[in-house]
Amino acid sequence: MILMWVSFALLTLLAVAFVALPFLSKERIQSLTYNANSELIAIYHQRLGELANDLANQRIDQANHDESVIELKRRLLNELSPEKSLMSKGNNRIFALTGSAFLIAFTAIFYTATGSQQQLQNWHSAMDNLPAYGERAVMQKGEPLTQNELQAFALGLRTKLDQSGDDQVAWMLLGRVAMSLNEYDMAQQSFDKVLRLDPDNMPVLISYSQVLLLEGSEANMTRAAGMLSKVLKDDPTNLDAISLLALIAYERHDWLQAKSAFEVLLNSMDEQDSRYGMIAQRITEIEQNISAENTQQQVQQSSDEDNNAVQTSAIKITVNLAPQFTDKLPTQGTLFVFAKAANGPPMPLAVVKLTDYSFPIEVQLSDSNAMVAGLTLSSVNKIILTARISKDASVMPSTGELEGRSDVLERSQTKAYDLLINELIP
Repeated sequence: MILMWVSFALLTLLAVAFVALPFLSKERIQSLTYNANSELIAIYHQRLGELANDLANQRIDQANHDESVIELKRRLLNELSPEKSLMSKGNNRIFALTGSAFLIAFTAIFYTATGSQQQLQNWHSAMDNLPAYGERAVMQKGEPLTQNELQAFALGLRTKLDQSGDDQVAWMLLGRVAMSLNEYDMAQQSFDKVLRLDPDNMPVLISYSQVLLLEGSEANMTRAAGMLSKVLKDDPTNLDAISLLALIAYERHDWLQAKSAFEVLLNSMDEQDSRYGMIAQRITEIEQNISAENTQQQVQQSSDEDNNAVQTSAIKITVNLAPQFTDKLPTQGTLFVFAKAANGPPMPLAVVKLTDYSFPIEVQLSDSNAMVAGLTLSSVNKIILTARISKDASVMPSTGELEGRSDVLERSQTKAYDLLINELIP
């Protein structure tokens, strides 16, 4: 600090010298010039006196006297220096002092407006109050640190680390202060310093995990889980690590692991603890999520089973019309393709109804085409396939309608079938 002010003083003196010296040098030159001119004028007056004496003693006449005077004046004018101002003697000194005063005033005002004197004062205050901040932050003595005090505490810690080198406690405190200030990059860098010095520092591993969870990315959560697992390996009952693992599992929707971790926390707490109700509510929420997922899985499983059953029972049928019946097609006929049990109720097991068709046409019969619940294509072993072109859009046969039927088929062995409409119902 003293070195800084000495540097300021030297720079100010240099600037003053830069401003004042030109004026002082000019005054010196003018002073020398003034003295030289005074001597020339004195000699001029002396010569005038000598000429006047010669004229009085009649050693020269009036004409020669006048010419000599003119010659003296001409010589004086030629010999006098142009650098002169009898009235300006001393003004340059005033200019030098005025310029120096203005420079000093301008520098003071400029530094006051744009300088870092307030930051320097805050820095000195932070260094002076560093022990007190440490007691309030670590020992919980007095009022909690305000936001400004936390920033001052961080500044003091950084200065201490810069002056004294690596210190695990100082780096750990700086990391936690940075967390409070939401300076997560600074917090991670501080905790990295501690872990390089002591890789098994459990408080730092837990604090570092908190920072990573606040970042929120999947990669950070994975890294945090690894750190917490390391803590629990050495201290299986560490509640801080368990609570953080519970949060990670909750964020990942790993409900079973989250429930187990929260139950461990709940069992370790007294019912009077303010966090007890919150954790109990979180467990209830997780149980509801587990129940909802189980129900969804059952629905999905049932749907998959139905789809598998449909795929298992499905028969692909290619329907074609015999050429001799082409001219007997009704103008607005309805095509029915259905399957019946070879030995069983007359009700169709599966039906497809089409009003817009052309031959050949491909349709699929499966359990999804069932007309009656429980009476499906997969419920029987032997079936008969039928294709009928109805005139009145009714599945019941009528005279003059066209029809084609298959032989008795093994349903489980029939995946595709070519069905030809080749009969006219009498």
